[in-house]
Amino acid sequence: MMQATAQAALEWRDGLPYSTAFDDVYFSSDDGLLETEYVFIQGNALVGRWQSLTDNNFTILETGFGTGLNFLCACKSWLAHAPANAALHFTSVEKYPLSPADMHKALQHWPTLKPIADELLAQYETLLNTGTSTLFNNRIRLQVLFGDATECLSQIDTKANAWFLDGFAPSKNPDMWQQTLFEQMARLSHSETTFATFTSAGVVRRGLTAAGFKVNKQPGFGKKREMINGYFTGSNHGS
Repeated sequence: MMQATAQAALEWRDGLPYSTAFDDVYFSSDDGLLETEYVFIQGNALVGRWQSLTDNNFTILETGFGTGLNFLCACKSWLAHAPANAALHFTSVEKYPLSPADMHKALQHWPTLKPIADELLAQYETLLNTGTSTLFNNRIRLQVLFGDATECLSQIDTKANAWFLDGFAPSKNPDMWQQTLFEQMARLSHSETTFATFTSAGVVRRGLTAAGFKVNKQPGFGKKREMINGYFTGSNHGS
C-alpha cells in the first residue's frame, strides 16, 4: 500500500492537537473519547452487533484516521464484546498523518486506552511505511491508505459493515465531503452496512441520501445539536 508522504501540520493549544491547515480540532474539547463512543460506536450499534456476531469477520471503513482515537475505541469495544475467534478489519484513509512524536503526545490524553494505544504506537512507524498492521494476536487488522479519501477508496473493493464518516468539518474541509466520496461509500456497502458521522451538514445529508443511504438525525454530542447515522438501502437515488 501507499507509503505516507506529507505529515499533518498541527500545533498544540491547551494541550490539544489543532490542525493549522484546516483550522479545526482533532477531537472534541468536551471529551473526545466519549464523543467517539457516542457517535461511532453507539451510532453504528456496534456492541449489540458484535455480541451477536455469527460471521468471523467484521469490517469498518473510516474517513480520517487522525489521532487513531476512533480506531482505538473500536478496538477496546471489539476486544470486550466480539467473539474471541473473530477478526476486526479496520481500514482508514488519511491524507496528512500525524508524526510519530505528535501521535505519542495526542494519545497520552486517554489513560483508559493505554494498553491498546501502546500496541498501536509500537507499530506506528511501520504503519506509516507499510500501511498495514496486525494487533492483538491477529484479532484486529489495521490498514491505513494515505492520500485523498475518494481516490484511496476507489482503489479497494472491501465491503464495509460499518462506516466511521469522520474528518475535519465540511465547512473546513469541503474537498473531502464531495458526492464522489458518498458514491464510493455506496459502492463499498451492502444491505446491512451502517454509517455514523458527527456532522449533520446539509451537503452531507443530501449527498448520502442521493448515494442510496437512509439518513437519520440524532441528538449530537456535547455542544453539537445534531449528528446523523443510518444505513445503506442498496439503491442509488441520484439522477
